Amino acid sequence: MLDVANLQVNYGAAPALWDVSIRVDRGELVCVVGPNGAGKSTLINVIAGLHRARGGRLTFDGQDITQLASHRFCAAGIAVVPEGRRLFTGMSVRDNLELGSYLPAAKAHRAQTLEQVVALFPILQQKMNAPAGALSGGQQQMVAIGRALMSRPQLLLLDEPSLGLAPAVVLDMFNAIREINARGTSVLLVEQNVSMAMELARRAYVMEEGRIVADGLASELVNRPEIRKAYLGLETHG
Repeated sequence: MLDVANLQVNYGAAPALWDVSIRVDRGELVCVVGPNGAGKSTLINVIAGLHRARGGRLTFDGQDITQLASHRFCAAGIAVVPEGRRLFTGMSVRDNLELGSYLPAAKAHRAQTLEQVVALFPILQQKMNAPAGALSGGQQQMVAIGRALMSRPQLLLLDEPSLGLAPAVVLDMFNAIREINARGTSVLLVEQNVSMAMELARRAYVMEEGRIVADGLASELVNRPEIRKAYLGLETHG
């Protein structure tokens, strides 16, 4: 579904990504992990159309989208949940969610998709008329994910969805991501909670300093001692 080949990205004159290649197959849940500053969010932003690649190629659903205008990525079937949520805090939860379905194809199914979002996050039913800014951090993250789902994406990009959330809320959030994937949406997850991300994902990529330094089945990567110690911040036993 998604094929990123030899991606190069600069911020001004400074290189941010070097020769990055990843893929997400249809129906897959793939994670990207690594230390702060590795380039994970930059990668997500390029795939979401928020930052232009300097080199390489992005192919989505068989189409070259490398030079696609930023505002057309959503119509192509890609939705992003950005780091920090970026809700319209003075607007109601309902209005925030409905903003995700402004394109005609999504708007035609707005009521049905909204029901699916509420089924995924039942607490939002009680909060529909409340300002998004009045919600807890976990509830705001639910709104951010729900807003992305309202566009009925084929590929959901998640940038640090557990950031700043209490452990119990993080568990609920990861269960919701698992359910989203089980319903048929492909997911690319950038996450610093390495243990949970690796448990959730089928395949994983490890980034450091703008490069992919390891990739493979998540269950295998997480058990490689040199990867655990050098890049994942996990203790090696035995």
